[in-house]
Amino acid sequence: MTKNLVIVESPAKSKTLQKYLGKEFSILASYGHVRDLLPKSGSGDTENGFAMRYQVIEKNAQRLDDICKALKKAHTLYLALDPDREGEAIAWHLYDMLQEKGALKNKMVHRVVFHEITKTAVQHAIENPRQIDMNLVNAQQARRALDYLVGFTLSPLLWKKVRTGLSAGRVQSPALRLIVEREEEIEAFKSREYWTVVADCKAKKQGFNARLTKYENEKVEQFTVTEEKQAKEIKTKLTRAAKGKLVVEQVEQKMRKRHPAPPFITSTLQQEAVHKLGFSAKQTMMIAQQLYEGIEIGMGTTGLITYMRTDSVSLANEALEEIRAFIAKHYGKDDLPDAPRVFKTKSKNAQEAHEAIRPTSAMRTPESIKTYLSAQQYKLYALIWKRTIACQMIHADIFTVSVDLLCGSDNMFRATGSTIANPGFIKVYQEGTDLEEIKEENLLPELKKGDVVDLLDILCDQHFTEPPPRYSEASLVKVLEEHDIGRPSTYAAIISTIQYRKYAILEQKRFHPTDVGRIVTKFLTTYFTQYVDYDFTAHLEGQLDAVSRGETVWVPLLEKFWVPFKKQIDKIEKDVKRSDVTQEKTDEKCPTCSAPLVIRLGRNGKFIGCSTYPECDYTRSLNPEENEPDTPEIVEGRKCPDCSSDLQIRRGRYGKFIGCTNYPKCKHIEPLEKPADTGVRCPECHKGTILKRKSRYGKIFYSCSRYPDCKYAVWYEPIDEVCPKCKWPMLMLKITKRRGTEHACPQKNCDYVKVVQAPERADKSAPKEVAEKKAAKKTTAKKKIAKKKAKK
Repeated sequence: MTKNLVIVESPAKSKTLQKYLGKEFSILASYGHVRDLLPKSGSGDTENGFAMRYQVIEKNAQRLDDICKALKKAHTLYLALDPDREGEAIAWHLYDMLQEKGALKNKMVHRVVFHEITKTAVQHAIENPRQIDMNLVNAQQARRALDYLVGFTLSPLLWKKVRTGLSAGRVQSPALRLIVEREEEIEAFKSREYWTVVADCKAKKQGFNARLTKYENEKVEQFTVTEEKQAKEIKTKLTRAAKGKLVVEQVEQKMRKRHPAPPFITSTLQQEAVHKLGFSAKQTMMIAQQLYEGIEIGMGTTGLITYMRTDSVSLANEALEEIRAFIAKHYGKDDLPDAPRVFKTKSKNAQEAHEAIRPTSAMRTPESIKTYLSAQQYKLYALIWKRTIACQMIHADIFTVSVDLLCGSDNMFRATGSTIANPGFIKVYQEGTDLEEIKEENLLPELKKGDVVDLLDILCDQHFTEPPPRYSEASLVKVLEEHDIGRPSTYAAIISTIQYRKYAILEQKRFHPTDVGRIVTKFLTTYFTQYVDYDFTAHLEGQLDAVSRGETVWVPLLEKFWVPFKKQIDKIEKDVKRSDVTQEKTDEKCPTCSAPLVIRLGRNGKFIGCSTYPECDYTRSLNPEENEPDTPEIVEGRKCPDCSSDLQIRRGRYGKFIGCTNYPKCKHIEPLEKPADTGVRCPECHKGTILKRKSRYGKIFYSCSRYPDCKYAVWYEPIDEVCPKCKWPMLMLKITKRRGTEHACPQKNCDYVKVVQAPERADKSAPKEVAEKKAAKKTTAKKKIAKKKAKK
């Protein structure tokens, strides 16, 4: 007879726990939640103290039966679900349902919590069980109730006033508002021209640049020079005043310290994974879950990181001791601060009992377990490991120099440069950039007051101010955290929902709101202003956190929210017409009936139509090009390859294309612009070649000419070169602002990258010859590293 039964969420977690607990314990997985609120209105009884009406999740009903059978052979039940509100709620639901079934008679029930799946942590949790925390359960119930109340009352209203199939959420709606408002900022932005004046200098055989900071005793600011004529006049006067020489007026030297970033919490892990690895928030959390639950690494299944849904930056004392020992052994005591670094959590409602995301053992380096991990698992584990080690290392010392150069008597240029005096933690990790990109900027020669510098040229560069960038997944997570909208476990779900509902689309890793997303946001901000207000959402999150701490009762909190919310729903349903939401007035008259024209929302987005519809059915596109008369144009000198009929230029949803005149009997179509052939043979089918194509949204991609028989495709331009690492027959040409121009392998499990040209900013901040030397050094260093890896 099994003495003890342990319940966890997933089979992977149960496999890892079995290794640590032995044969006296039987471990089963609940596969997540076993019951949820009824999927319809009325799941929360607002007339009866917000009584929650639950039902068993059909796909997990068998799991509950398996647990009941296993309990007959056990005398103690351990509920080892995740250490957060959701895990606590699952534990309570299981307990409540098993109690109803009479399966817990004469059984001891314990709740056990651990933040890492290691032998020590698991055994300590079993030895120190506790009761289910009803404050955490009630906080989770309150969140689910609010989400259901909002969803099942506001969504039907959207169906009536905007379009069927739409949804609104307590947290997703403020997040969508952020995306829409940023787009409106971009549309309203007016670019301004400005010019910079830079001196190209040389001293002691070293070139460097210096920017004009004072002209005719007046400070030079961003918009001091706003046109080319003015810039050329300034250049002429400065050239005449300098006579080919500048004089060093002042040299200022400073040593500044740069401290490491704290260990990862959920939001910062998602942001860095987007920046450095190109992972989505959802993908990051999925891989982190795998690392937490355990991976087979040659000595049994082992949990590699601590719990990944956390907002605390604390580290356990045992972990700190191990990290410091690792640093002292592998980097030397000089890189170890006198005392462990202690970081303060920024979030007001952080659960300090939790730990930051860290490796379960600092001694388990990424390289030592690389062969057991997938490429994605390795990248994320390496990111977490490096950040954790770096956070306990000594600060970096950055030596900065600024030199003021006199041009004539009343003009001044300034050159600035920096060098890394002591890299400290930068040896391991730097936030926001890759280690390879850390460089000394604009190296200056040793200068002192009175030195004369050669003026080679004065450069006048034109610039234009740019609008704020659209949100990426990383920046959206960051701003959600800043506004206290949602919680660590919800960020990935918020982003997925916005995309799934087609309120925003992700193009080139940036969010663009759709017409539907804009109208939904306009509707909510106009008629439900309070409920999509950032401060209101953050305040409500704070109140829900107070429930989890036992400081607030959850039912009165729901009543306070529900009564005015329901009153507003009823008012809008009665007073607002659908046309008030989905139509915008214009100054134009209908050419058919002279009634006013309006901008309306259709199945494929916004269009212009008559306000008297359906009496008058006049419509036209918002895009002037699409309103040209659609008179088919015969393609001369070509016949349909399928039926030999004439071909003609036609117009469809996504623009013009070539189609057969025998349509609909013959459905042959082809793009108007013939895809350019790169000449690179397809590495997958070895028969076709890679063509340059354009998606329906205008994005360039490259795919096999034999599509749909061969579906191989990549986003970057192909190069007819064999990958020296994995021997894949093709490489890609990647050009980014951060990393410059690279040759990279398209295979996901291969990390081969070769730097071809350094980023543009390296050329701007340093003379060309210095940038070239640095690029050469990087290439040499990479080759050495590659050789070492090959030898290993």
